[in-house]
Amino acid sequence: MKTIAILLFTGLLSFLVTGDVTMNLVKETTIDSLGACQGVSIQHGKALLYGDREVGMIRQFSFDHDTLTYDHKECKLTVNGKNVINHPTGVAYHGNLPVFMGNSVKPAPGEKAWKAMIYCINWAGLWKTGTLDGGNLLKTISDDACIQGTRPEYVEYQHKWYVATADYGNHGNEVRLYDPERLSHCSKTSEPGVLYKKFTCTPWVQNLYWIADKGIIVLIQNQIEGRKWRFTYVDLEKSIQTGQQQVIKVVDVDERADELEGFAFNGKDKGVAVTSSRKKNVNFMDINW
Repeated sequence: MKTIAILLFTGLLSFLVTGDVTMNLVKETTIDSLGACQGVSIQHGKALLYGDREVGMIRQFSFDHDTLTYDHKECKLTVNGKNVINHPTGVAYHGNLPVFMGNSVKPAPGEKAWKAMIYCINWAGLWKTGTLDGGNLLKTISDDACIQGTRPEYVEYQHKWYVATADYGNHGNEVRLYDPERLSHCSKTSEPGVLYKKFTCTPWVQNLYWIADKGIIVLIQNQIEGRKWRFTYVDLEKSIQTGQQQVIKVVDVDERADELEGFAFNGKDKGVAVTSSRKKNVNFMDINW
């Protein structure tokens, strides 16, 4: 029995090393009223699509096989009508932990670099009122520890949950892990104790997705700036230990040349990929392990 267990464990390690993962695009659909769709978060069996319409917003959808049906639930990411999270770039949601959203802010006159912001949100309050009014915006945090951009996602490392984020640039990119408790109370991510660990990664990361049962973080990327789809499966623990991404498998979807923005699994072998395009912006995929 011990020998069988060792062989099974060795087989699992072999899978993790060789990364026998394939992803196939099975259906392309168009969903309107999102602006340029920036990502998808699947929570409690619902698909939350977020985009940068006239204001940053989120819409909730139900699954009906390979179709999404609008639930007529929408949140605007505004305070007193002001567009606060105008370009949402990620949702970090896990259990009762603080909820964070990312945002990219255009440079002000005289400034060169985009600003990366993270917002701690009263998630239940947001969905109750439909806006960030009434104290639903708990904290505004400058992600000044980043190199270019922020896209928060919860990951687990050594039995503790952290908020991971990554850069969208052509050099010096990193995946960083922030302590969620410290993050929810800080004003900027460069404050002591907020950044826990980091490792270098490849360019053009649009979003992150955590596969908890496999210890894999998926870098949702473009192959070149703003174009073509790439999914990079990364061993989180080994990447943190070495300080650079440890790639299990890179999957390119070459039949699509538009800008991949987000992806989430819907079950173990199905997923939803979203783009910023006006057409075919929501796409269903089959994943084989």
